[in-house]
Amino acid sequence: MSRPLSAGDGFKGLELRQLSRRVGSHALVDQLNLTVAPGEILALLGPSGCGKSSTLRLIAGLDPASSGEIRLGGQSITALPPAERQVAMVFQSYALFPHLSVERNLSLGMELRGMGRVEIQRDLDRVLTLMQLEGLRQRKPAELSGGQRQRVALARALIRRPALFLLDEPMSNLDAQLRENLRAELRTLLRSTGVPVVYVTHDQHEAMGLADRIGVLREGRLQQLGTAERLYRDPANRFVARFLGSPSINLIERGTMQLGLRPELLELTDAGSPVPQGWDALEGQLSHREWLGDRVISHVQCAEQGTLRVVDREVPASATLQVRWRQADALHFDARSGERLPGSSRTKPS
Repeated sequence: MSRPLSAGDGFKGLELRQLSRRVGSHALVDQLNLTVAPGEILALLGPSGCGKSSTLRLIAGLDPASSGEIRLGGQSITALPPAERQVAMVFQSYALFPHLSVERNLSLGMELRGMGRVEIQRDLDRVLTLMQLEGLRQRKPAELSGGQRQRVALARALIRRPALFLLDEPMSNLDAQLRENLRAELRTLLRSTGVPVVYVTHDQHEAMGLADRIGVLREGRLQQLGTAERLYRDPANRFVARFLGSPSINLIERGTMQLGLRPELLELTDAGSPVPQGWDALEGQLSHREWLGDRVISHVQCAEQGTLRVVDREVPASATLQVRWRQADALHFDARSGERLPGSSRTKPS
């Protein structure tokens, strides 16, 4: 499903052209084509083993490509060693030197590159202020919170003034509240650098909250590339439809076709209620409800179709219910291949 997306030799962002990485007969990354513009954040999203981190390692030069090309700022960097690629990478583990202070963790690389003391101090002051780490200069990593260590890792990448940022699940070690607090701050910070950003995550909420566009990967192949809204409302296939959305999309069997129904587009009413023209319905037994404050997720067992998840504020009191939906809101997928069928409607908010 990956399509050539060449922006031309004058493109100043990042381009991957038919990029592949194979180990024996197994393709970790399979003919990947995508572009990331200067100042754009692209999230690579998918389950474990889909090729997200492998793609980052290829871009950074940590692994060799089996075929294809990597271009940055209009120049091919495919054959360059990692140190010459002007790429800054932030890892899940932070990778800080435990025996060095925050200041030394940031300045060591600049010293090794031969920068002068005045220039080093100027850049240190700029980045520490930007990342709100001014008062932590002399602390060592063990004396910092998880969020502070994450900021130091980002600061070390920023201070290099790279042409490209690569982030490999940098917030996966943080608790949910801290991730939520850092998300908007990180997006603003990364956008302000003006360079392309590739952000790898398995968390759909993180990808949807941070990225300008999302690329969904499966078994090394790009399934779909677009904005979060486009992928959610107009998925290219069943895999993309199931991967985005919480609760996940409902699938109803209809012979050689499956209907995809977003839980928030379903309605609940009493069993036996008249079905309006242009609607479809199933009846089932209420299994249980999840109260989430602003909404209720009802789980309705519908005989051969299994459990349907319905998001609604008000739920009928009876145990036997009718689940109904507008026919125009259903997505149609080929039951065997999972591909979106021609003429399948887009889901729209009710």
